[in-house]
Amino acid sequence: MKIYDAIVVGSGCAGLAAALEMIIAGKKTLLIEKHNLPGGCASGFCRGRFEFEPSLHELCGVGSKENPGSVRRLMDRYGVKIRWQRVDDCFRCISEYSDGTPMDVTLPSGVDAFIDKMEEYVPGSRKPMEDFFELLRELNDLTAYLESPKISVSHLLKSYKNVFKAAGYSSAEVFDALGLPEKCQDILSVYWSYLGVDMKHLSFFHYASMVYSYVILGAYIPTHTSHEISNAMVERFRSLGGDIKFNCRAEEFIFDGDRCCGVKTNAGDFYADVVFANINPDIIYGKMMPGNLVPAREKKLSAARNRNFGARMFTVYLGLNKTPEELGIKDYSIFIAGTADSEKEFNSLKKIDTNNYSIFLCYNIANPEASPEGTSMCSFTTMFTSAEDWNNVTDEEYFKLKNRLAKKIISNFESKTGIVLTPYIEEISIASPLTFARYLGVPEGSVYGYMTKDWDSILSRIASQGADFPIKSLKPIGTSGQRGDGYSSAYMCGSIVAKAALKESDAKGGKK
Repeated sequence: MKIYDAIVVGSGCAGLAAALEMIIAGKKTLLIEKHNLPGGCASGFCRGRFEFEPSLHELCGVGSKENPGSVRRLMDRYGVKIRWQRVDDCFRCISEYSDGTPMDVTLPSGVDAFIDKMEEYVPGSRKPMEDFFELLRELNDLTAYLESPKISVSHLLKSYKNVFKAAGYSSAEVFDALGLPEKCQDILSVYWSYLGVDMKHLSFFHYASMVYSYVILGAYIPTHTSHEISNAMVERFRSLGGDIKFNCRAEEFIFDGDRCCGVKTNAGDFYADVVFANINPDIIYGKMMPGNLVPAREKKLSAARNRNFGARMFTVYLGLNKTPEELGIKDYSIFIAGTADSEKEFNSLKKIDTNNYSIFLCYNIANPEASPEGTSMCSFTTMFTSAEDWNNVTDEEYFKLKNRLAKKIISNFESKTGIVLTPYIEEISIASPLTFARYLGVPEGSVYGYMTKDWDSILSRIASQGADFPIKSLKPIGTSGQRGDGYSSAYMCGSIVAKAALKESDAKGGKK
């Protein structure tokens, strides 16, 4: 029998973090991955002379060496070295304000610069924006305090009362309470798509944590695509004595009574005291374990479809034979939306024909080394908040539909920005929700896991963390976990869940 202290299924962001936590703690750990390279979404692929970034737009929580964020601190603790490139501005957005007037704004990073620019776009917004960032600062301080070894309830209630007042409300409700002007709210709402939930249903706690990190710490990308991060984490895991098996597909979980004790794979059976599954819970409970062992709570959630799958991605990757300067590209990221009303935009993304949303990136703006000399590497990403249209696409229609949608997205960008790309396309690759479903094994291509909305917000998930691990020794991790979607959230989820498992092991007299 091949016995380990811990097995991690899936080498995505959360899986890599969990594996490193366990091996650093001295646990004999096996990491298995069905593909021949690590990372999941955090990888890379080549077309011609271009190496494309599959999914990462920009990473929050990195920060500078002098002012590190949670991700940089985590990587430093792991001993993982990454060459980071800073993204200067927060974003540019071309859209329409909720009142129908044209909107073309560019927001810088840094609180003072951000507030100054907002006042320029929306005169009279300075005071409520200062209140907004003060609330974000308090929330950030609370997050840091909750990591301290000793927590005082009286200190919490006294020092963070404003956060507790706002935490249970949606972002839109808090915006209104702060007295933010409508156009100011429209601009602040641009980031909604990074979380995949409109502002009326998105927890302010979730939204504010992300915005604070982007504005205060700035955004970063690795020099050599997100595969640089995944490779560095794998090599560190190996150097500490961890075992890795690639091309190893987990087929089902092995149980001893009601306790998960291992994994059956195409390379044999492996056993462990704890198993971390970087897999969507719908697949875990529906395909990888006996139905009689699935907890009643999970059956109820699945049957009633009370948890909605998150954003399904569609991405167009472009290798261009001109430089950004030659093309007239000055912005790293440009959000292009039909309307700044996030609820209307969210609903328009349910159908292919009504979807006019995209996020354009030019990696060379942040990283001049992103592509060969004299070229540019860009991408367009849109999302779908329903899979109905894609589920009904026939084999005959599929490739035509992908090409038609890609052409529409590029044409819309060219029309809105005046930047012409089409004649200079050297390489193009298109990934639909079905592509992501096939490569990542996620239902309907929902790389965001479940929507973090309403009752299923981050706060609700954190509060019910024990209930989210109802099966003994089996720990689901990843974008469906308590931290939700995104690279930084996935890394932190893997770390947090692994640390909790280590505490459980120590409490039961497990190995040190």
